Amino acid sequence: MKSKFIDSHAHLDDERFNEDREKLINELSGNGIEMILNPGADLNTSKAAVSLAEKYSIIYAAVGCHPHDSKYMNDETMNIFRELAKSKKVIAIGEIGLDYFYDNSDRIVQSKWFREQIRLAKELDLPYIVHDRDAHEDVFKIMKEEHYDGTRGILHCYSSSVEMAREFIKLGFYISLGGPVTFKKAKTAKLVAKEIPLDKLLIETDSPYLTPEPFRGKRNEPNYVKYVAAEIANIKNISVDMVAEKTNENFKRLFCL
Repeated sequence: MKSKFIDSHAHLDDERFNEDREKLINELSGNGIEMILNPGADLNTSKAAVSLAEKYSIIYAAVGCHPHDSKYMNDETMNIFRELAKSKKVIAIGEIGLDYFYDNSDRIVQSKWFREQIRLAKELDLPYIVHDRDAHEDVFKIMKEEHYDGTRGILHCYSSSVEMAREFIKLGFYISLGGPVTFKKAKTAKLVAKEIPLDKLLIETDSPYLTPEPFRGKRNEPNYVKYVAAEIANIKNISVDMVAEKTNENFKRLFCL
């Protein structure tokens, strides 16, 4: 039986899909893609994610504000996220977190809205999806301080150490690996893939970004999640079918699907 895969993070609302979005989505099931989670990055993309999820059975949505755009956040935006989350196809808050690589928003502002959106996840009893770039210690500190019974979610496109991954897992989170694990020089990602148990891993594309080998440099898409699975299978010396089966189970367990 041909494996089915779940892409736990893809931005199909991105403008790079404008020309062929419908065709691409309609072909996904036939190409072995079972489900996709499309997170929001700001108010407009959150609305777009919900619209896509309500149109296509294969897609689920998350709503939230990426740290890049946290400078535009306010209480009204939070209320809109709260309303959007009433859709049955919204299964998480995200993507939220900290980004110290670009610093597009002030770090204090990023931290404020990261905390506020974690509290929204708690209020709505939803998992949350974390973006962490060059901010590992502060992300962990905030997540630990905001921890509550029922905390759960995903460290998306994980880029920190094995040791830190284990600490995030203790907080109730899954570690999601994407295209970078296929890169030859991605020693840390490959070590995480090797050392973290399969029952704590998810796979993703982060489409249209971070395209895996052998398509690096081209637009990424959910069909390529199988290359992430294949690399993890190679590293762990197990079958691709096993990676697909277990990461699918993890996803469905996390989101009660």
